[in-house]
Order: sequence, then structure tokens, then C-alpha cells
Amino acid sequence: MNFSPRPKNEPEINLIPFIDVLLVILIFLMLTTTYSKFTELQLTLPVADAEQQRDHPKEVIVSVAADGRYAVNKSGVDGKSVDAVAQAMRVAATAGRDSVVIISADAMASHQSVVTVMEAARRVGLTQITFATQSSASGRANGR
Repeated sequence: MNFSPRPKNEPEINLIPFIDVLLVILIFLMLTTTYSKFTELQLTLPVADAEQQRDHPKEVIVSVAADGRYAVNKSGVDGKSVDAVAQAMRVAATAGRDSVVIISADAMASHQSVVTVMEAARRVGLTQITFATQSSASGRANGR
């Protein structure tokens, strides 16, 4: 009989599987985290349902037709260039740089036509720009 003491095996902590699990958790968290603060635009949409018609001298209303024609304060603009629209806006802006540009574009107007109006306003020095909308009730009444 051999009564010699058995050699004691020291327990080992293997860190490789622990590190692998932590890396998998880190990758999972990186892929599932949403960065909504950086990917979304925070917009404040205008409310147009209860607003009455008004006529203020500080307003310059620029209408854009579906075919790209422009009208500033209900008078047509000769040409479709930025310079022609800017000249018409300069004449219509009676309040100077305090004037507010209201872009009233047709739903089928091209994006470039609206950008042309915005560029013309920038050249004239008008920085307050807004867009006209129609109420949802009048859109339904027109069959839209």
C-alpha cells in the first residue's frame, strides 16, 4: 500500500474564454446602440390649420409654379435665373433686411426651383425664410 500524499493540483483560472465573452458582449452593444441624436433631424413643423390670411408689408411672397416660373408678391418674374429672382425680391422687400421671405411652392415644383429662391434671398440679404402650407382640410376639399 502506498500511503504517499497525492500531489495537490492548483486550480487555474483561464482568462482567454473570459476575454472572448467580454469582446462578444462589447461587439453586441456597439452594434445595437442607436445614435438617434446624430442621425435624426429635429424639425419643428409649422401649424397652418387655424391661421387667417394676413397682409404685412414685411412679407415677400415668392410663388413657384410646377413648371419653374416665379412670381414675387403676385407679379411675374421675367426669367428663371437666380439674378432675376433676386432683383424682383430686392424691389419687393420694402422693409429691407427685416423682410420675411415666404416661399409658396407648388407640390410638383422641382427642388432646384425652391433652392433658386433661397439662393436669391441670400444674395439680397434676406435671412428669414419660411414656407407656406395649406391646411389639411382645404387639401381634402380640393380632392388631394
